[in-house]
Amino acid sequence: MNLLLDLVLRRFVTRGTLRIGFPDGTTRRYGQGDPVVGLRIADSAIENGLLLNPGLAFGEAYMDGTLAPVGCSLYELLEFCLVNAQHGFHPGVALSGRLREARRAITQYNPAPRARRNVAHHYDLNGRLYSLFLDRDRQYSCAYFPRGDETLDAAQEAKKHHIAAKLKLDRPGLTVLDIGSGWGGLALTLARDYGARVTGITLSTEQLAAARARARDEGLQDRVSFELMDYRALRQTFDRVVSVGMIEHVGIGHFARYFATIRDCLVEDGVALVHSIGRTRGPGATNPWLDKYIFPGGYCPALSETFAAIEGTGLWVTDCEVLRLHYARTIAHWRRRFACNRDLIAALYDERFCRMFELYLAGSEIAFRRQGYMNFQIQLSRAVDALPTTRDYMTDMERLRIADARAESRIDAD
Repeated sequence: MNLLLDLVLRRFVTRGTLRIGFPDGTTRRYGQGDPVVGLRIADSAIENGLLLNPGLAFGEAYMDGTLAPVGCSLYELLEFCLVNAQHGFHPGVALSGRLREARRAITQYNPAPRARRNVAHHYDLNGRLYSLFLDRDRQYSCAYFPRGDETLDAAQEAKKHHIAAKLKLDRPGLTVLDIGSGWGGLALTLARDYGARVTGITLSTEQLAAARARARDEGLQDRVSFELMDYRALRQTFDRVVSVGMIEHVGIGHFARYFATIRDCLVEDGVALVHSIGRTRGPGATNPWLDKYIFPGGYCPALSETFAAIEGTGLWVTDCEVLRLHYARTIAHWRRRFACNRDLIAALYDERFCRMFELYLAGSEIAFRRQGYMNFQIQLSRAVDALPTTRDYMTDMERLRIADARAESRIDAD
């Protein structure tokens, strides 16, 4: 075994016990106490990667099947490693993190052509994949759990109405721009339930085709349109602008342009709502495995970075809400659904793809439970008096929506 790796692991493991079976047949134990986890390494070449750039090497080895959990689940092994990364010391983790932060301007440089390629990498996969683990509306972002025990479908429905309340869609006919409209679920809900006229834009051809088909099927083509368009190409104004899970794909060097676009797309008394994953521990860099295999060019910003970009636009931050464990609960639902449909997903792709996605989902859930990640929703306006001076109207609109939904359910039951 690699003696340097042995020395590093002795300093790295400070919480619990890690047992490793190495390719030469030896077994080493690091740390003490609970929890106890284990892993097997089948290829000695992996040892150098775990020493120099463990964030990338661990994921690649797991995908290839040359690193595997022993006596524990993947989730338990990942949680063990990520907790120890916060408390122990690993020079490879520290060095690779500093290098990634130094290269952020390059790795997150996302002009329109590169942004299109990055989106296609993740979102132009087989559409059936997402239907096998997302909710029925294919909301691929943090759900909203007012009580905590909602089903995934109910929580995603609640998220859409929570956003609608913050957009103050208090009369029909308001025009809405949806930046990063995905499979169209939010846009269709705003049109169907609030009488809005919505324009959704996306860079994913797969999502565009699905969203347009849904609008046709629901008879909403006269109120909802979807376009293949980069946000920087917009030249229209709207009463409302909403952007859910989009800023994570913008790139840190483009934040000012992104928020300036939102400002320019709003009428003078317009309102915008931005929903994003965020960091509570300040600016950082994207995990190298996640950047290479899942979201190239992606970055989840700290609130400090987000507010700094907003301040330069002259927009008012009229409300900010932090959703702490909502995404962890959302991803827990996704992981269970993925596991239930694993054989079907393997038939669409292969075993390596399944391991890649399982690692992505498990690591993401742990990040929201243990590593200071959360979601935030920032409400913006151009005019200081565009909205009421208290938040009561948001709560009132949500309660009214719940009452209407219950009344509809009673009618359907009768």
